[in-house]
Amino acid sequence: MGGDLAARSPSIGLEAPSASERSVPGSTQSLQLAPVPSASTRSFGPRARSMGFAARSPGSGAVAQGLAERQVRRFSLVGLVWDNPDIELHGRVQVRTRATGTTTWSAWQDLDTHNFEHAADAGSAERATGRVRGATAPLWVGDSDGVEARVSPEPEADGHDAEHGTALPEGLRLELVDPGDESPSRQAPADEPQAAPATDEHPQEGARTDELPDEDAVDPLGAPSAPSAPSAPGAPLATSPRSAADAPGSRGALGARGSSAAPVGAKPYIGPRPRIITRKGWRADEKLREREFLYTKTVQAAFVHHTATGNNYRCSQAPSVIRSIYRYHVKSNRWRDIGYNFVVDKCGNIYEGRAGGVEKPVMGAHTLGFNTNSMGIAVLGTFTKSKPSAAAVRAVARLTAWKLGLFGANPWGSTTLTSGGSNKYKKGRKVRLRVISGHRDGFLTECPGAALYRQLNGLRLASARYQGR
Repeated sequence: MGGDLAARSPSIGLEAPSASERSVPGSTQSLQLAPVPSASTRSFGPRARSMGFAARSPGSGAVAQGLAERQVRRFSLVGLVWDNPDIELHGRVQVRTRATGTTTWSAWQDLDTHNFEHAADAGSAERATGRVRGATAPLWVGDSDGVEARVSPEPEADGHDAEHGTALPEGLRLELVDPGDESPSRQAPADEPQAAPATDEHPQEGARTDELPDEDAVDPLGAPSAPSAPSAPGAPLATSPRSAADAPGSRGALGARGSSAAPVGAKPYIGPRPRIITRKGWRADEKLREREFLYTKTVQAAFVHHTATGNNYRCSQAPSVIRSIYRYHVKSNRWRDIGYNFVVDKCGNIYEGRAGGVEKPVMGAHTLGFNTNSMGIAVLGTFTKSKPSAAAVRAVARLTAWKLGLFGANPWGSTTLTSGGSNKYKKGRKVRLRVISGHRDGFLTECPGAALYRQLNGLRLASARYQGR
């Protein structure tokens, strides 16, 4: 494949980042994929092209696309994007990368192509910008300076085009994300949170267990103050370019937040406020996102996700992974901000996601059809087969006990949400869902992975206990 692609792929120089890239942490390289010829001379008709599918070159019959092995500027996360966000990629996307400063190449790794459902709702202002692109889930590969990619379409389901497969979306580009320099001068200040040490509460990195906390395992890191009044339905966007740390209901620009204003289990049932690493704590570049904040009316439900970025990260690298996902969501997917409201790493550290204030009902882009009146919590990693750590599950339980409690929601209960349109529930349908649901409960998807999904019943019980129920 390398020989064919070398002649067809556009060249990319190793030019230095622009002045604007140097002024902020991180950068993105966007590389166009090229067709891989096959023996067929068939080409797509005008209907397929009008729907956004890549046409086969006359005489070449190319279906698969790829990127030849090449040296690039340093990056740590990779994903694939295409022009039309309403088209799903039916096929297999694989990459292999070279560790920076070495000749060592990884094995071929798969990118999760089932990412269509992680998005703003159809018809929403965020979706209707005309700039949003389709995308795979990104993959964390660590510090790398070489890459190769291949994209193969699925065979037609009816077998009539088994040789050539389904059409690939138009405008395929490989996105290489550098999260920014992690030199000591650019890390979080000493008084801001770092990854927690390995203790019974925060096990060694890589630990995997399906144990849930006992009823007396509540860590009283502080209970929240009274909930802030949520924005009214249809309230306009805030016009201030403030960061989340300065947003209404926040507690200032601290690396982590907590309070002890009320005893655990005080009515209304609100769990203790957990330690939350703010956007400042993970060094979000606030110039990337949209300036305004977007709110929904309330928080009736929490949808649990996995990021599908892989489990090959250390907890000390979690801020870098989150910065990479943030940049990918904004610069590559072209969303207004990171899609998730919160992110949790394998050591149980909780991170603020989308800007607007951790106590506020911030509108996310995490569960297509159900972003209204909900929040999205993503556990950093891939849990299709690998079990999430007990620390991560416990952190989600504590976070939901607090945040859902602010809005009077019972983690063990159910609620009714109105679908904004998904492949499982048509737009306008009122759907009865568990207050803590997996992404797959609102959309036909593997997310949050079978291994994490199996934890949700115990997680709901733990969360209700943390609320004092």
